[in-house]
Amino acid sequence: MNCSNIYFSNSVEETLALGEKLAQRLKVGDVVALNGDLGAGKTCFAQGIARGLGVKDYVTSPTFTIMNVLEGRLKMYHFDVFRIDNPDEMEEIGFREYVFGDGICVIEWSDLISKYMPDRVFDVRIFFCGQNARRIELGVPE
Repeated sequence: MNCSNIYFSNSVEETLALGEKLAQRLKVGDVVALNGDLGAGKTCFAQGIARGLGVKDYVTSPTFTIMNVLEGRLKMYHFDVFRIDNPDEMEEIGFREYVFGDGICVIEWSDLISKYMPDRVFDVRIFFCGQNARRIELGVPE
């Protein structure tokens, strides 16, 4: 069961800062599930996590490559599964090896592959509240 926290962001910088704050809690084996409408701020939140992990590379959404590997305090496997036609494609890319591997996984659009998601995840849901405003619900595993 997840304990939910609600945050409000009024800027890109505030969303980055929230992702950065979450990164301080992450350890090997953790999975962050990012969901929200197109343009809601999933990649921005992932950039904040990367910043919090000390990743030096510029973080972009791996929409066309499905996954990027980023090096920081922990290895970060950044997935974007928006373009997955069939959730079973995750088996073909060895998804379980990453989820149960040597780093953390940040997965944009994770609801699309729910049958492959582990039970214990940091569940982040981002909602539009105005032009720059976002409501961010963070479910934290117990």
